[in-house]
Amino acid sequence: QVPLEETGGGLVQPGGSLTLSCSASGEIAGNYHMGWFRQVEGKEREFVAAISWSGGNSGYADSVKGRFTISRVYGKNTVNLEMNSLKPEDTAVYYCTADPSIMILRRGEGSWGKGTLVTVSS
Repeated sequence: QVPLEETGGGLVQPGGSLTLSCSASGEIAGNYHMGWFRQVEGKEREFVAAISWSGGNSGYADSVKGRFTISRVYGKNTVNLEMNSLKPEDTAVYYCTADPSIMILRRGEGSWGKGTLVTVSS
């Protein structure tokens, strides 16, 4: 398990922007793919975006493609999620995840942060 900490959640108006950040605490060995999931109360956690350990490959859920951008800080286990053109349906708790296996990460079986709440409302 990798300790992860998310920051950057908050309240934003529809059409606005917000950037989330996630960092792995302390020194960790190996190369970790990182990503974001989100969860609305009463619903299953859903995949949002992921980025490879090198930063060279990324993937997005169809619902956020073209609006969200995932990136990572070079040489660090830190990942950002830039969210633009936010919609009320983007309201959720956003969780950072990390794992050396992209398949495990995409299945939602990697390490998790505690989550940060994003509320899109006027």
